[in-house]
Amino acid sequence: MNHFSVPSASSYYESPSAVMEPMVRASATAGMEDLTAKLMEIKAWLADDLLSLEQDIAQKAPDGADLADLAAAHLRCQPGKRVRPLCVVLAARAGGLGMNQKVRDFAVASELVHTATLLHDDVLDEGDYRRGAETARVVYGNSASVLGGDYLLIDSLRRVQRTGHMDLLSSLMTVIDLMVKAEALQLERRNQFVPDRDAYHRIIYGKTAAIFRWGLRAGATAGGLTQTAVDAFGRYGVMIGLAFQIVDDILDLAGDPLVTGKAVLTDVQEGKLTWPLILACERDAKVETMLREVAMSNQALSLSDAAMIREKILATNCLEDTRLRARQLADEALLALEYTPSGRARDALTTVVETVVNRGL
Repeated sequence: MNHFSVPSASSYYESPSAVMEPMVRASATAGMEDLTAKLMEIKAWLADDLLSLEQDIAQKAPDGADLADLAAAHLRCQPGKRVRPLCVVLAARAGGLGMNQKVRDFAVASELVHTATLLHDDVLDEGDYRRGAETARVVYGNSASVLGGDYLLIDSLRRVQRTGHMDLLSSLMTVIDLMVKAEALQLERRNQFVPDRDAYHRIIYGKTAAIFRWGLRAGATAGGLTQTAVDAFGRYGVMIGLAFQIVDDILDLAGDPLVTGKAVLTDVQEGKLTWPLILACERDAKVETMLREVAMSNQALSLSDAAMIREKILATNCLEDTRLRARQLADEALLALEYTPSGRARDALTTVVETVVNRGL
């Protein structure tokens, strides 16, 4: 297993240049000079807001912290893309509202919910690396990682509660419920690999798209936008969330581990449903048989077996059509933005969705 170098927690969240750095680095690595330049403009425009958010998100564990606090801090201090809180801030900006306590609480809550699910996922998936570093479960143990995720969920709900928006508190609880159900559905299907489009969409909506939708709607609500605009931002959130996950599916087959922070074919070995794998199975029954055997064996793939499996999957041209699907979802997100106020914030959200979808090109 490769070890990856990451910035220390303190140097990361105390440095303005590091905020949004994973997004910028990903676009630069993919050769997207125009998008990289636009991301740098967003960083400069929102520098103070993003830095203050990062200081809140990437909190170090206090002195005397228990293992759950330490596990939570271990992951939240690792550099992430922070796409969710950025979207919240931009939706509020679309209504003319800059950073205030309400926007901060919504933005941080969206990231903490996401971080909590990662802590839980790493236990369920027995993951050893996340964001290029050892997972919290490896460092502090499975129980601490689960409890750390629980702490973050409670923290996120308290933050939303103090804003006074009980409707958004209720909808965030619904999001968490969807996340749990999606994870349970994925767990039920472990070690069997049965391609199922409906199950796949239920899983990725619950695990990824729902929190994007909530965050965009929360930011737009804080910004005082009309119901039409709030709904439009919600639809943008769904589409960017779905596109985000589908691009992650692509990267599991074609990504650089030094960039993604995880080994190629991780999803294949875990028997997880992904869009390219579903397409590959629909086009070649032998691929489905092969993937089911890998999932049922519950054994690590050798390098030669991994290369052979990857070659057979790619031979179905599933990646090309998966990239097309991600592009279609991005276009639907851009269409939703047409029903939101024009201006710098909307332009920035256009850049965000283009950055997300182009990671997989």
